[in-house]
Amino acid sequence: MTLPLHLRVGVDARDVDVDLTVAAGETLALLGPNGAGKSTVLAAAAGLVTPDSGTVRLGDRTLSDATTHAWVPPHRRGIALLAQDARLFPHLSALDNVAFGPTASGEGRAAARERAAHWLAEVGMTAYERRRPRELSGGQAQRVAIARALATEPDVLLVDEPLAALDVESAPDVRDLLRRVTHDRTTVLVTHDVLDAALLADRVAVMHEGRVVEEGETGRVLSRPTSDFGARFAGLNLVRGVASAGDLRMPDGRLLHGIAETHLVDGAPASAVVSPSAVSVHLEPPHGSPRNSLDATVTDLEPHGQLVRVRTDLLSADITPPAVADLGLRRGSAVVLSVKATEVHLHPA
Repeated sequence: MTLPLHLRVGVDARDVDVDLTVAAGETLALLGPNGAGKSTVLAAAAGLVTPDSGTVRLGDRTLSDATTHAWVPPHRRGIALLAQDARLFPHLSALDNVAFGPTASGEGRAAARERAAHWLAEVGMTAYERRRPRELSGGQAQRVAIARALATEPDVLLVDEPLAALDVESAPDVRDLLRRVTHDRTTVLVTHDVLDAALLADRVAVMHEGRVVEEGETGRVLSRPTSDFGARFAGLNLVRGVASAGDLRMPDGRLLHGIAETHLVDGAPASAVVSPSAVSVHLEPPHGSPRNSLDATVTDLEPHGQLVRVRTDLLSADITPPAVADLGLRRGSAVVLSVKATEVHLHPA
């Protein structure tokens, strides 16, 4: 049986104050820059940090309550924490590492090893059950760590940057494994990888300076972000302003024409989301220009896969290296950005 997790916690020393609910069987991805408080939220849920205010509830159970001083210790919460480093016991075999949790919970040695064998099979590590951690690759060690977390049959799985320490060859396999084992399991995932969020999470919550600044279904947040970090995470441009006759009036007074998916109230805060791939870069206003043609200044040029991301003081654009050379772009170059109105998505801020 899966259970919902509710976190309404404040941790004063880290200036974290959040209110989050994860539905039963749902995976919530926590996004945000370093220092935003994501790991603190996981620690509060796991019982590794004592909140100064609020409650942690799992189903009908209160795991912590700052008002009544109710407190359930970590090993009795039914919550497993999977860190980015496998942190396996170096002196134990893979099998005994996985059996450690059930044994510590009072299960007999034979039953615990049987359970461990089951979970090693689930993560494809049966052939390595007798090996010590030093004999495993990074990807193999993380698979054993996943099996160890699941062997306690937790009601909630907390996952903190599970692929950060893996090489590019191992990461896809472990990501596929996580997608399988988190299906229909209440999960909170901290990640800096947009692919992790897209493939693993049902919903996304974006944190900044200890607060949740954006929350919603994964597809919506990644395609129509309303927070600055959400836009950067998704690789999109986010422009803020106010609604003006169905368009966006930017802080400098210029209009950005676009398509509003919901009604915009004139004068109310609004935002525009634009993909860098939809933005063209010119040295002069293009002939037969699209509806948006805007002067800008190049602030940086960055490799972006097979393209170059041209960052300006207004929008970023992805163009080819030959185009950068032909245009003679460098920091400080004056350019004209053009983008079709149909590629500008407007929504209330």
